[in-house]
Amino acid sequence: MDKLTKIGEVAAVPSTAVKTSKIGIGFEKLDRGVFDPSKAYDKVAAIGVKWIRLQSGWARTEKSKGVYDFAWLDDIVDNLCRRGLQPWLCLCYGNGLYDEEAAKVFGAVGCPPIKTDEQKQAWHNYVVAVTKRYQGRIGWYEVWNEPDGKWCWKHGVSGTEYGEFVKATAAAIKVGDPDAKVIGGSMCLTGLGWLNDVLQTGAGECMDALTYHSYSPDEVGGFERVRSLRAVCHAFNPRMEIIQGETGTQSRDDGAGALRGGAWTPLRQAKFLARHTMADLFDDVMFSSYFSCMDMIEALNGVVGDKSSYLDYGYFGVLGADFDENGVATGDYTPKPSYRALQTIAAIFREDVKLAEMPLQFSAGKGSPRLLRGDDSFKDLQYHGFRKSNGSAGLVYWRSTELLTTSYESTVSLEAVKLPEQVRLVDLVDGSIYTLPPAMIEDNGRGVRSFLHLPLRDYPLLLTFGDFI
Repeated sequence: MDKLTKIGEVAAVPSTAVKTSKIGIGFEKLDRGVFDPSKAYDKVAAIGVKWIRLQSGWARTEKSKGVYDFAWLDDIVDNLCRRGLQPWLCLCYGNGLYDEEAAKVFGAVGCPPIKTDEQKQAWHNYVVAVTKRYQGRIGWYEVWNEPDGKWCWKHGVSGTEYGEFVKATAAAIKVGDPDAKVIGGSMCLTGLGWLNDVLQTGAGECMDALTYHSYSPDEVGGFERVRSLRAVCHAFNPRMEIIQGETGTQSRDDGAGALRGGAWTPLRQAKFLARHTMADLFDDVMFSSYFSCMDMIEALNGVVGDKSSYLDYGYFGVLGADFDENGVATGDYTPKPSYRALQTIAAIFREDVKLAEMPLQFSAGKGSPRLLRGDDSFKDLQYHGFRKSNGSAGLVYWRSTELLTTSYESTVSLEAVKLPEQVRLVDLVDGSIYTLPPAMIEDNGRGVRSFLHLPLRDYPLLLTFGDFI
């Protein structure tokens, strides 16, 4: 960026000032009390995301049969709503009051209440109580978490079994709140066989949306996956929305959980976040949720009474934390580079921004003085255009090199017509705004402008035309 002139930074827009957005973040695992939400509310709201994912915590709420204590969840929901955030709730997990196996598992993770009539009725009653209580505050309910993974459906994964569970849970949701929306799936694996088994039960008829999780260094593979998921879902229910419910990676190489062991750093995490979030917008999902707000223990395979079994620290957070002897996140909850990346994207891609085809094309350009060769080809890029109602436009582009092996810098050139005169370049990871020097812009006098040797990185940059920022 050294040939450009920095003129400012993208201003953060708090969630209270955001009316609509497709950008969200996770606030999960409070059913297991793994961090202090009171220290996170303001910092998360300052990111400017809108959607925020919670987990309902049946075992934490019903500790005596038929008696619900929602005080802990009320406090979380009310604090988030007060700050302009829109909670959506994953209904989970099991309850040791009704299941001996669930009583042995930390947080009763992965123990669905489907074995006995008593379990089924207790789950129905609980779901009715939840949705009735949060009517008007929560409108979307997700049925379980990652049921296609053995860690969250511990007795053995079955799409048919989960499909029947979705139908029963959807019926309970509607008893508590007839206007509530039902989300199914929460699927973490890529195969379509499990999903087909789910939808063959008729579950698709009561699902307003499908969520999928995306833990892969390669965001490009997600484009085909989303097309496939959307096509399968629409074969059963053409009205079903697609939601990216979890994606994320670590900020260090020694964390537990998905993508563990990779050569992750805080900067690579920020690049991952920017690439995957923009890819979700390219896919036109209903909304996209980054996992997660906080460094925290994974706590998916813990055994009650064996603390060592669930002190498995994950470093997925946009906020960094320390940990006490029980694995609870402590410290000041410090923003990482990924925090600023999400804040930048949330500020720009909100309200009336729409995907759009752009009147431009990448060109060979002249020899790039930065490369001592020609510019990169558009064939190696990920890019898409966006429009806003004020007439402005933006082009997001990056090169999808391997994040764990390569730090990529290059240049590209393009030609554009019929776009606003004012041009800016925005770094979507750190929020810097630049102007282009005159030498990088050529006008042929007939309405075509060429933009020469623009910076190209292994993370998204945004070229804006008019007042897009």
